[in-house]
This record gives sequence, C-alpha cells and structure tokens, in this order.
Amino acid sequence: MSTQEPLAPFYQHLGHLFYAVAASDKVVRNAEIETMQALVLSKWVPLGEASDEFDTDLGYHIEIVFEWLKHNATDADDSFQRFANYAEEHPDEFTPKRRQMIWQTANDIADAFSGTNKSELIMLSKLRLVLNKIA
Repeated sequence: MSTQEPLAPFYQHLGHLFYAVAASDKVVRNAEIETMQALVLSKWVPLGEASDEFDTDLGYHIEIVFEWLKHNATDADDSFQRFANYAEEHPDEFTPKRRQMIWQTANDIADAFSGTNKSELIMLSKLRLVLNKIA
C-alpha cells in the first residue's frame, strides 16, 4: 500500500480553485477548460515538484479534479471554500512563487472567454483576500 505524496492535496485543491473561477458565472466554457489545460502543461507540470504512485506529475491532478467537478456540476462557491480552507490550514505550502502562479493562472482562466466578467471578478477578489491572508 502506497502513501499519498504530501503535495497531492495541494494540487487537488488548485483544481477546486480553478474550477471555481471558471464556474463562477454558472457556465464552464471550452475556452476556460483549454486555458486551464494549457497552463497546467506549460506552467504547473514543468515545476516537476512530485509525482503520484503512477508516476504522473502532480500538476495533472489540477486537471483531473477540475474535470471531475465540472462533470458533477459542483457549486463554484463550495469549491472555492474548499480551496480557501485548505490554504488557511496549510499556508506553508503557498510559497511566494506558487501564490504568484496561482494568481496568474486564475486570472488567465477568468479572461479566457470574452474577458473577465463580474462573477469572475468577485471570485478573483475572494482569491486575492485568501492569498494575502496566507502570505
């Protein structure tokens, strides 16, 4: 029996956050999914911080959780709250570099379809509060 990589929950909760940003206006658009996938591939996987028991880079856990939440029509606010609770309980996992990458990824997802709308701006404001609180 293998133990879970300590950083796996961190990446899984990023999936919750990025889903919350995309779903904040009640619709997850293909442009938002494609942006999230491109950013996972170009920004998160190259960090190469750790792999799971199947030797899959933990960055892909962001996509896996995002897709699961989308297919289960999870509430964006619930998903965001799960991320916020995790961040407040594990502030040491949110290094300055990771916080900056989280902020940039969330903004890029929000901007992916016709710019950032009001619901996404509210979600980004909530994210900024959480990131500032754990800094």
